[in-house]
Amino acid sequence: MTRGGRTALGALFGALLCLGPGVQAQQDGGLSNVGVVQSLILTVAPEALYTQSDFGQRIAREIEEESLEIAAENRTIEAELTAEERELTELRDSLAPADFRARAEAFDEKVQRLRREQDEKARAVGTRNDEARRALLTAAQPILLQLMVESGAVAVLDRRVVLLSVDSVDITEQAILRVNAEFGDGAEILPLRP
Repeated sequence: MTRGGRTALGALFGALLCLGPGVQAQQDGGLSNVGVVQSLILTVAPEALYTQSDFGQRIAREIEEESLEIAAENRTIEAELTAEERELTELRDSLAPADFRARAEAFDEKVQRLRREQDEKARAVGTRNDEARRALLTAAQPILLQLMVESGAVAVLDRRVVLLSVDSVDITEQAILRVNAEFGDGAEILPLRP
């Protein structure tokens, strides 16, 4: 190697040494401040933010309790309707055909009404979960914005739509901790179930 080549190689090596900290910051995802990610783009997993937060866990417990109550109601209603149907069947031979038909139609209407009522309760439980997710994400926006500012980021992306990223740009755990500290079980986000 010529003297000029060695000089150029030395200059290149020196330049790379000067760039070392920047390269290292890129390799570790930009962790340059104590525990604070420094990155232009951050990711968050909304599903984990919801399910792992105290608020999301409270809502899950409430939904489970409501679902168990609806299931118990369904069993009680089913037993009552079965007894009523049995009684109607036993009366079939002793009633005039018009009377039996009127009672059978009234029974069918009752069954349909109760089914609609119970289905509506089940749908309400399902929509409560969706509403709670939206409410948490709305309430968490200032927290995500603060994490974005602290990180020098310009965007926070849903982790599900990111094809590839380093784990260090995911702020989900930090967001969960801050959401828990800020809202606890989230009674002010969505009132406790009576």
